[in-house]
This record gives sequence, structure tokens and C-alpha cells, in this order.
Amino acid sequence: MTPDSYGDFHYRGKKLFCGDVCIEDIAHQFGTPVYIYSAGHFRDQYSAFTKAFKKIPHRIFYAVKSNANLSVIREFHQLGAGMDVNSEGEMLRAMKAGVKGNEMILTGVGKSAAEIRAGLEQGVTMIKAESKDELALIDRIAGEMGLTAPVAIRVNPDVNPRTHPYISTGLSENKFGISKPLALNIYKNYQEFPNIRFTGIDMHIGSQITATAPFKEAVDKLAEVYFEVKRGGLHLEHFDIGGGIGIRYEDETPFTPDGLASVISPTLKELDCDIFFEPGRYLTGNGGILVVKVLYIKEAEDKHFIVTDGAMNDLLRPSIYDAYHHVQPLTLRDQPEVVTDVVGPVCESGDFFTRKRALQTPEHNELLAVMSAGAYGMVMSSNYNARRRVPEVMVDGNKFRLIRSRETYDHLLYDEADLLNGNSI
Repeated sequence: MTPDSYGDFHYRGKKLFCGDVCIEDIAHQFGTPVYIYSAGHFRDQYSAFTKAFKKIPHRIFYAVKSNANLSVIREFHQLGAGMDVNSEGEMLRAMKAGVKGNEMILTGVGKSAAEIRAGLEQGVTMIKAESKDELALIDRIAGEMGLTAPVAIRVNPDVNPRTHPYISTGLSENKFGISKPLALNIYKNYQEFPNIRFTGIDMHIGSQITATAPFKEAVDKLAEVYFEVKRGGLHLEHFDIGGGIGIRYEDETPFTPDGLASVISPTLKELDCDIFFEPGRYLTGNGGILVVKVLYIKEAEDKHFIVTDGAMNDLLRPSIYDAYHHVQPLTLRDQPEVVTDVVGPVCESGDFFTRKRALQTPEHNELLAVMSAGAYGMVMSSNYNARRRVPEVMVDGNKFRLIRSRETYDHLLYDEADLLNGNSI
């Protein structure tokens, strides 16, 4: 059942704490399931990242897609981060948290015309283009608005990030980015887009990458493109490495920001531009947990199940990636372990958090923590089976506060009942 300590989440005696707060106190106040985050962990991760690259002119853009709670966005913004937004909705959330347009970059492989227009209206630092078709649309919209659009091309370096295929984005077979030959051709013929100013070159090769070699290879390949563009007379203001740094879910030994800096800084120092980073999971992943309650203990002939009040609609990653999330009790007891599946109440066989995992023999109503849930947890949650999305709580030292309340059934129904009864909205 080890490891049992993740970031700011640790045992004191028999009880699981976040910072100086006993997790049970939060669960008893707000009920379960509930997401709990550590502001201290967020700050520590951000500090470690920016210190690792202190000798490189750089800027961090927090990847909002990893955790889009307004309080989380504001935490990173107050630390000095810009925001990497992947949709108009993420842009709106960043703005509501106090982020200005020129502190955001607009990314995404399929941006709509409305999203491009919104980005230009807000004056984003740049729009990251992923196809020649998209460049044509950006150029047309910018022309209609009487603006010059700041644009960077996302180049697909065709590098294997050695991660799960669903979160690999840097291979030529993936939908992301533009090939090196096509990107060079676009930069060479930039006059074809009179309403675009090419400001940079970008990449993002995947997520949950635990070795530095793919980054080294990709940075070196992208640097070749940068220098070729520069020799052609086009000055690029930034070089964007993206995100993708992995974290420990089970027994991984991911590299540190210092480790990454040591292998890519020599190349970065040769560039005459700012360096952008877009970390998400690295900043938030081990800064959050999902707390669930044991509803039933179910034994079959050769199987053991723990049925909880949390489900795949609350944390989807195990179901779609078969992703590992460590599960541990909020209270340690002197009980033997049992090999069990920890599952939820949703009507799907894929509704599970763990399968065939050794866990302290549970009791009814016992509280369990699903670890490493600070990234791609709440943002991927849904109302499947008409379940309400759960509350989120932020811990800071010895204090905690609600940062999103549990949905009500009125939230769930929204305007459907009025429309059902023929009322206009």
C-alpha cells in the first residue's frame, strides 16, 4: 500500500493530512466525494520550475486544461504565471480569475472562428497555429478586424515521448502540429499572410513524460528550424517548449526541472529569444486528491470489491487510460490487507479507481483518498448517470476554504424543466 506520501499529503500518526489540516475534517464538513488541493504544493512546484531556468529568459504559462478552478488559476497568476488556454471557455475562466489578455496564449488543434476572434479581441500574447488552413482563417479574421495577429507555428518534431499513446502529441502520426518542411515553407513565405506577424515557434510532444531524452531531441530539432528561419531573415521572439513533465503516480522516477534544465539549457542559451513553458500536470497533479466513502464491501467467489460513492464521472483517468492512482485510507488501522477492486456506483464495468490492488481491509463508511488527482480530475468530470459534480476545497497551511460548491439538482436540470413545460427562456 506504499507509497503513502505525495507532495503536501502525508500521515501524522494514523491520520492523513494536507499541510496542517486533517483531511477528515474537510470531508466531514463538505461531504464526499470531494476534491482537495494544496496551495503550498502548487507554490513549491512553481518555484522549483522557475528557479531551474533562472539563467534563461523565460516565461511560464500555466496549462489551464490540467485544473481550471478559478482559485487555482489565480494562485498561479499571483505567482507570476501567464495562462495557456485551449478554448474560449478556458479564456473566460482565466479572465474571471484576473488574467489579462496579453498574459494568455491561445492553443488548441481545432480553434473555432469565434475562439480566434475572441483571442484577438482580448489581445492574447499569441495564437498557436496547427495547420495552414488555420493560418488562413486567422489571417482573414484579423484582416476583417483591422488587426495584425501574433501567431506562432506549432511544429511537430516527430519525437516519441515514450508515454501513453492517448497523451502522445509529438509523433508525425498524431493530429497535432505542422511538419518541419511545411512549417519552414510557411515561415519562408510569410508574406502570404499579410495580417499575421509570426512571433515564435512552438512544440508540445506529449504529457506525463518521465525521461529528459525526448525533450532534448525535440528541442534540438526545433532549434534547427529556429535557426533556419532566422537565416531566412525572420526574427522569432519566442521559442515554446510546451509542457509534459511527468509526476509520480506509482513508482515512477520522473526527472526534476533541474534535470531538464541541465540537458536543454545549452541549446536554449544559443537562441536569441524568450523561452516559453506550459506546465500543467507537473504543477497540480500531486497537489490534489479525491476523497471518497466506502458504501459497500462486496465479495464474490474469487473477487473482492469496495464500492465507494466516487465514480468514473468524478475521476475518469483510470477508466480511459487504465491510469494508476494510488488509493489509501484517511485513517491507518492495524488491519491486514486485502486484494480488491475499488469501484464506483456508475452503471459501467469500467467504473473503477483500482483493480486487484492490495488495500487495508476496509470498513463501511470508511474514507479513502485517491491520490494524484490535482490534474485532469475535476476538469474531466461529468454528470454521467445524472450525478452532480463534486465540491473543491483549497488547503493553505492550517486553513482550508471551499473554492467550488457541490452542484445542486437545480444546476443539473438547468433550463430543461422550463423547456419541457413550454416556457420560453
